[in-house]
Amino acid sequence: MSAWGIVLAAGRGERFGAPKQFRTLGGRRLVDRVVETLRAVCDAVVVVLPPGVAWDGPPVEAAVAGGAVRAASVRAGLAAVPRSAAVVVVHDAAHPLVTPALLERVVATVRAGADAAVPILPVTETTRRLVAGRFCETIAREGLVLVQTPQAFRTEALRHAHATAPLVGDDSVLVEAGGGRVVAVAGDPGNIHVTSPAELALAEALLAAASQRA
Repeated sequence: MSAWGIVLAAGRGERFGAPKQFRTLGGRRLVDRVVETLRAVCDAVVVVLPPGVAWDGPPVEAAVAGGAVRAASVRAGLAAVPRSAAVVVVHDAAHPLVTPALLERVVATVRAGADAAVPILPVTETTRRLVAGRFCETIAREGLVLVQTPQAFRTEALRHAHATAPLVGDDSVLVEAGGGRVVAVAGDPGNIHVTSPAELALAEALLAAASQRA
């Protein structure tokens, strides 16, 4: 069951202040790190870039232009994946510390029969709702989880979901809404989502600590 990876790197980086996927981490761009990690697990990789940007990173099978929203970029990447691919992995370039172990975990879950595999982390802090600068509700954290990428899918299930559903921010939501079986797997606390310069600095610190342990 062949697996293709889709690396989403078409974002504008509005929260970061610049397209963060092209910033460097440990001497390599975030997107390059992600492509190289996916290549270690997937049979082929597609990278989705901002319109007008040419790919100049590690070898990939296809480089395509993304859309104005995340779901449009997923669909652009999916269009470059052949029908023969049984499994597709969707991962954001803003998660540059993804490990082969996590990728292998989601791919194996789909190969075992799931329509989608989603890494999760438990919510461990008190969660409150803030409206107009004021607390209005405390949300019980029991049963709440944080959802990460990479997410793996049975390719045809993801194609069907995107062909029959509106644009939403999470692909597993589309698959589940279409009746697909979405399975949660253990996420990785080190697989941080870089959305700010402070988080990029944290990723640098985690990378340096891992290098010292190696």
